[in-house]
Amino acid sequence: MTRPSYADSDARLASLLLHHEIATFNNEYAAALDEQRLTDWAEMFADDALYVILSRENFDRNLPVGLIYCENKGMIRDRAFALKETAMFAPRYLRHMIANQAVLSEAPDGTITARANYVVLQVLYDRPDATLHQVGVYHDKFRRVDGVLKLAERRCVYDNLLVDNALCLPI
Repeated sequence: MTRPSYADSDARLASLLLHHEIATFNNEYAAALDEQRLTDWAEMFADDALYVILSRENFDRNLPVGLIYCENKGMIRDRAFALKETAMFAPRYLRHMIANQAVLSEAPDGTITARANYVVLQVLYDRPDATLHQVGVYHDKFRRVDGVLKLAERRCVYDNLLVDNALCLPI
């Protein structure tokens, strides 16, 4: 029986730690949205981040048009501010479930490509039951900014054929 080399062990440990770091990030992301801490949510992005919510059909055809399209952190902050301070929509609770996370690659420049499935459940204050709000896949690029993991890109690709007409809170 051959034993793995120290280099192999170091690589496996680094891979495990990176996966854990991204899982922890996604847990914090879900908590920020579920608790409607939209300012905290916006701070999870790099300054030049891209945040898009688009259909699977458009994603598969490489069409960039989405329901929400923010080209930088300023646009993401504006969206958070508008939702928090000016937008009018029925009060609701959301619950984000993020699973099947995978780290796909790490580029020489430090960009980490990852993917995770998501399910968002919604409860309106005046309704007795939870409904499936959206289901899909996050296609992510992460980057470290001052040593902290940030989203450089998050494409929320939803599988739903129809989307609730009140897609007011981020996915």
